[in-house]
Formats: sequence, structure tokens, C-alpha cells
Amino acid sequence: MEYVILLISLVGIVFGADYLVDGSVSIARRYKVSDFVIGAAIVGIGTSMPELVVSFIGALGGNADVAIGNVVGSNIFNVLGILGLTALFFPVAVGKDNLKFELPFCIAVSVILLLVVYNFFTGGDAVIGRVDGLILLACFAFFMFYSFYRDRKQKKVEAEQSPENPGEKVTPLWWAILKVVGGLAILITSCDFFIDNAIVVAKSFGVSDAFISITLIACGTSLPELAASLAAALKKNTDLALGNVIGSCIFNITWILGLSSQVMPLNATGITFVDYIVMIASVVLATLLGLKGKINRVSGAVLFIGIVAYNWYLISTQIA
Repeated sequence: MEYVILLISLVGIVFGADYLVDGSVSIARRYKVSDFVIGAAIVGIGTSMPELVVSFIGALGGNADVAIGNVVGSNIFNVLGILGLTALFFPVAVGKDNLKFELPFCIAVSVILLLVVYNFFTGGDAVIGRVDGLILLACFAFFMFYSFYRDRKQKKVEAEQSPENPGEKVTPLWWAILKVVGGLAILITSCDFFIDNAIVVAKSFGVSDAFISITLIACGTSLPELAASLAAALKKNTDLALGNVIGSCIFNITWILGLSSQVMPLNATGITFVDYIVMIASVVLATLLGLKGKINRVSGAVLFIGIVAYNWYLISTQIA
């Protein structure tokens, strides 16, 4: 029965991602918002919902390692795994604006998280407290405001230079919103069923709990981002795919940890310095690989090798 549910879940993931991307692009076209921004905002926030749920549950249960580890692990998988796999099949365009703002901002908030964890701002124990969380939430607010402000300004200039085509077919707003909400609901629900049943199948083969937690759980909450990015890339919309990955990384740190720390201060002792460094280094590597305006297939392979190496390191330390 588990295999049947796995198959149905995979179908749901594919269809949910497809509807989510279609609806998001329709909204972007209607309101003249760029594909990157719509990917970073609507799709990025939406696909980060599993991480939000897991981190909130961890915070409420007093298990900060789950809350923080989920975010750090998901960000590493987003950049090395999802962006790497996407670029491996569909080279991802990286615009000048991405190199000037979004990617550096993602690096900056990753470094801020490291500084917050090691008490650069407030001192004291290794805790992400409410003040630290407010700093992260302020970063989230700034990112959202500046992204839409800059995008609106840029679109206004483009409209003056090249008026829109009045004959262009516009999808009804209600249908686009329904696609986004419905697609997101199908996607997250399907991912939840997939993770649960994948764990059951893995245990039936005698796979250890440690291995399951390192692989299926850590990567499972990033399945929506993977599905949405691949669906966008299949539609030749790599701007949305890149926006989804970078937006999710920024939201995971600023929005999810910012909110979780308001529920309960997060003691960060269980996550190692190496994990934070790998998270920061992954975004730096993606930025360097995209300096020529594109993350090509070779660069995608480099990123994907990075996630394989990181997981091998995690497994080795668990065994040791």
C-alpha cells in the first residue's frame, strides 16, 4: 500500500507544482511583476511552508535543534541540491540585479544568522532570542519592500520604452489565484504523504533512523521547492526557478527563524559551526558560478556534487 501512496504522492507533487507555477506566472503578468520576484515572494513563501511548520513545532516543543537544523539543512539542499539539479538539466540565467542584490542579500542574512547564533549582537548564551528574531524579521521586511519597489520601478521604465501588447490574453485573476492556492495545497499535502510513506518503506529495508533523519527528513521539507523549480525550468522560466530557491533561503532564515524565536527562544547548541559555514559557502559558490550570467550544466554538476559530499560528511560523522 505504501508504494501506491508513494506513486500517487509523486503524481500530486508534479501536478501541484505545475498549477502553482502557472498561477504564479499569470499573476506576475497581470500585475507586471517580474518572474524572479513572483518566484521569490509567492512561490518562495509558499514552498517554505513545510519548513515553517517543522520549525514551529520544534520551537513549541523546546527542540531548537529541529527548528534551526531544519532551516540550515533546507538552505543547503535548496542551493546545492535543487539549484544544482535544475541547472544540470536546464541552465539557469542569473541577471545583473540578482548578482547585485538577491544573492548578496542571501549571503548577508546567512552571515547574520551565524552572528546571531554566536551572540554577536546581544551576547550571552548560544540562543536566538526574541531580539535576535526581530533583527531577522526586519531583514525579511526590508527584502520584501525593496524587491517589489525595485521591480515596480524597473517595470515602469520598460513600459515607457516598450508599451504592452493590448491583444495579449490575460488569465482571469480568480483562476490564477485558485491555481496558486490549489497547486500549493496539493504540493504540500503530496510531499507530506511522500515523506511519511518513504520513511515506512525505508524502515522496511532496515535503514537506520539516523540515515532517515539525515536524508529523507532534511531533504523532504525541500521537496516543494524542488518540484516548483523543476516545473518552472521545464516551462523555460528559470528566473522563477532561481527566485524560488533564493527566496526560500532568505525566508527560511528571516521569516521562519524570526517567527519561531518569538514563540520561544531557540537554543542553538546542536548545530555545528561547519553546518553554518557550508550554508554560507553554498550561496557564495552559486554566486561565483553565476558571475557570467548563467549557471550552466557544468556549474550545476559542481553544486550537486557539493550536496552529495555534504551528506556523505553527515553520514560519516553519524557513523563515527
